[in-house]
Formats: sequence, structure tokens, C-alpha cells
Amino acid sequence: MRTTPLKTPVPTTRVLKSPLAATTVLKSPLAATTVLRSTLAATTVLTLLAPVTPALASPARTALTTGSVFTSATVTQAADGSYTVGWQAPDAGNVTVTAVTDASGGGTARAVGSGGPSGSLTATGLPSAARWYFRLVPANGAPLVVADRSLRLPHARNLRDVGGYRTADGHWVRMGVFYRSNKLSDLDQNDLATLAADKVRLVVDLRNIQERLQDPDKLPSGASYKVADLIDITKGLPSGPDLTLALLLALPKLLSSSKDAEQNLGYRLMVNAPSARSAYHDLLTALASQPDSALFHCTAGKDRTGWGAAVLLTILGVDRTTVYNDYLASNTYYGSDSVRANWLDAAFAEVDRTFGSFDNYVRQGLGLSDATITALKSRLLAS
Repeated sequence: MRTTPLKTPVPTTRVLKSPLAATTVLKSPLAATTVLRSTLAATTVLTLLAPVTPALASPARTALTTGSVFTSATVTQAADGSYTVGWQAPDAGNVTVTAVTDASGGGTARAVGSGGPSGSLTATGLPSAARWYFRLVPANGAPLVVADRSLRLPHARNLRDVGGYRTADGHWVRMGVFYRSNKLSDLDQNDLATLAADKVRLVVDLRNIQERLQDPDKLPSGASYKVADLIDITKGLPSGPDLTLALLLALPKLLSSSKDAEQNLGYRLMVNAPSARSAYHDLLTALASQPDSALFHCTAGKDRTGWGAAVLLTILGVDRTTVYNDYLASNTYYGSDSVRANWLDAAFAEVDRTFGSFDNYVRQGLGLSDATITALKSRLLAS
């Protein structure tokens, strides 16, 4: 049985007509464009240091209870509107599965079924809802709420949940809290209604002024808007003999290239440039202080957004393999060969090269306080 379209009051679309009000405008766009064009021609001949995967030094963790009994849990929505829920929980005993409409595990509820410590169930015939979550309740241990990662919005195909991953110490990143996406300028009323129903109350835009003017965001009803521009040169200039102002201004072009040398340079800039570090500081502090759901995005939702998600998940204690899998999922949601593992290698290698460890990058490079890190973990980690 196919689900019917969402029948909720359609919120008023709010188009941001003046991103200029939310950011500092470059004083000479013409000069910046000239430098950008000449820079792009030169980047193809740059020789970069071969990136190496650094050893991860985890930031200090918030004290939490023992980990979840669930070692894996997934939800996949099929084209016919059905959902397949699978889990592994060796010490759970019997597991009861309920479909719910709220990320907290509440809202409208429909019984799906039950199974043993390892199981898979298919839920069919669910009525229309903005999003279905599935509450897994074990006989032994704490419940877990999971959902299909993608919101399946036709006008933002790379919009997906940041949560649903297990950390190295056995906790889970909550779903329905933070989302990552490509640009929001093409959203229609149904897309906006879905985001409003999922309580997205903050949108953080990582794009530059030209991108924001060309494709202004459409926001769900009740959402506020924040700019965290990676190439705002008022925040400072990049360091290093091959990390120049001209290359910083060329960052969007570098990140749209299919050439490894240009992409690797762009990813190094996302780590090294003061404006980029300031942008990710602003992103993560905004997320930490947001009581409702939030969304962050760039144009394609794969590079600037991909590094932001990688940093967030690493702070939370998600293992490096899972972080890479989340990053590489843009190849599934956005398009094949959208991202490559060696591009993310370049960013982590720059962290190690410039800051010595990931923990130093978070605390010194991004300037995140213990309070911010604690707030992110408290907000996102479930037992």
C-alpha cells in the first residue's frame, strides 16, 4: 500500500531576499573574480604533500551511562512506502518494534511486530506522516529510535539525518536532531512542510555571498537563519606558502572540480583558513545551543557540509570508518563520484599537520569550549 501525500497545513514559504544583511560583503567582487579565474588555471599544477591518515585523539567525553545493547540498527524505506527495520542486539532478549511519528519516540504510534536479538521486520500500510521513526524496545536495555536516513525530498536530494550512527563506546547519535543538506532554494511547499513538521528551527548556511544571492534559501515556517561563510576574509587569511587569499576566494570552484589536486587543496583550506575555522566554530556552537532540530548546508551538501558533518561525528566519538561512510554517502544521494575518500584524507591530514591532533584542532583551531563539546554530546548521544 502506497502512502498518500502529507496532508498538513502548508507553511508560508520565506525566501531570504537579502543575504547581504546577514554577512559581510567583499569590498571588491570584481577583483576577487579576476583573482579566482587566474588561480583556477594555476591550481592544476600544484603539487601537494601526500595526505596520510592521522591517529585520532578523541576530545574529552561527557560521562554517560553504559552503551546501548544494540550493535546495529537500520531503517530503509522502499519505493512502495514500506519500511524494513533491521537490528542486532545480542544481549537484548526480545525486541518490540513500534512505528512513531516523533523522534522522541512519541506521537502517533503503530505496532509493527517483535523479534529476537537479531531481527528484521517490514512495516506496510502506515498512514501518511512527515516522517516515520521506529522505536526498538528490548527486554533488556534502553530503547532506540531510528529512521530512514534520507528525508526523500525531491528538491533537496542530499538532505539527510546526521544521526543514526553508533559511537565507538556503544552509544548512538540521536536521529531527528540535526540534518545536513544541499541548497534549499529549490524546496517546494511539501518539502517545507516536512521540515516544519520535523521541527527544523535553525538553518545554517555555509555558502558564500555570491551563492546566497544567486540561490537564496527557502526556510520552513518558524526557522531562523544563520550564515557561516567559509570565505569571509574579514575573519583572517589562510597560512602556508600554497594557501593564499586567491585560493581561498576560489574555494567554491576548487570544491566543484573533479581533479584530486584541486579538491585536496580545497579540503586543506577548509581546515586551515581562519575564515573556515571561524565558520565551523559558529556552526558547531549554534548547533550546541539549539533546543530544536537544525539543518546545515552548502550548495551540493557534500564538501563544506561533508567536512562539518565529519567534524561533528568525530567529536561525538563515531569511529573513522563510519565517518567516511557518511561522507561517501553523497555518492548515493547526490550523484556518483560526487566525493572521494582521498579528499577527506586531505582534510584529516591537514588537521594532523597543522594542529598535531584532532583534539587540538577542535579546541585550538575551532576554539570550541568544554561547555560546547559537552552540550553537543548531551544533545546528541543516547545510551
